[in-house]
Amino acid sequence: MKIAVFSTKAFDRQFLEAATSDKQHDLIFFDPHLNKDTAILAADFPVVCIFVNDQADAATLEVLASRGTKLLALRCAGFNNVDLKAAAELGISVVRVPAYSPEAVAEYTIAMILTLNRKLYRAYNRVREGNFSLDGLMGFNLHGRTVGIIGTGRIGAIVTQILKGFGCNLLVYDVYRNPEIEALGIKYVGLSEIFTKSDIISLHCPLTSETHHLIDADAIDQMKSGVMLINTSRGALINAKAVTRGLKSGKIGSLGLDVYEKESDLFFEDLSGTIIQDDVFLRLTTFPNVLITGHQAFFTEEALRNIAETTITNITEFEQTGDSKNLIK
Repeated sequence: MKIAVFSTKAFDRQFLEAATSDKQHDLIFFDPHLNKDTAILAADFPVVCIFVNDQADAATLEVLASRGTKLLALRCAGFNNVDLKAAAELGISVVRVPAYSPEAVAEYTIAMILTLNRKLYRAYNRVREGNFSLDGLMGFNLHGRTVGIIGTGRIGAIVTQILKGFGCNLLVYDVYRNPEIEALGIKYVGLSEIFTKSDIISLHCPLTSETHHLIDADAIDQMKSGVMLINTSRGALINAKAVTRGLKSGKIGSLGLDVYEKESDLFFEDLSGTIIQDDVFLRLTTFPNVLITGHQAFFTEEALRNIAETTITNITEFEQTGDSKNLIK
């Protein structure tokens, strides 16, 4: 099938081309994000392949449908950027990659916790400048600390298992209980208990209307003073302005973000020679206790290979049967 692939980088091309080595599909790569203005590039493509920061709203989908697109293939797990109702009405099926490498994101989450706690980023820069002072670098033992995990799907479950190995006290929340978590003897609690008792809170839930700005001013007010907050899931789970106020007041002791609510204008691009216009993002970067990375938690060889292979398999299944096991229904 002829496939228009948007938001492509060199690594996308490398792994997608490897996954189609049999030349069963014809991949055409486009650098821009998909939106209503760039959708015309996909004219006469039955399949359009997109990533996390592409826009598949109703206006964009209407352009795609009018030019012959029948399948939208997401090379990611989340689909909050797709208007599923509009897609159904326009006859566009949507497939995704539900689990590409939960270990990659889980391990990265632990790396962020350790880096923030032991202030490795500050120590690294000090030593490069010949400064070997330990002042301001004190952390705390993870052993015995209480960690709240919000979302116990595959990623959240692995984070929970790793932190159990550290000897942490674990509290978890999810609307659906994971038997693997319960088998470990870990307690499911309400969000309020997560907020009030946790020394560290890590987010691993999908972005829905119910979880949008899950971490807002009210939630932050309930948290322990000096709490560490980690988000490697979806940016809009956090109200960035409320978190900024929490950092200024000291309620939030440290913050680790691999995602950001308005990241589509920032992440995956080299903006080092431009003036970033997002004042909230810029304010966050000024705090010495904030660690921000550009949506790289997924970025391992294993994950990229799984994403590419699952995406191509989804498309092949749809071409052959009109269905796929990863079809969003």
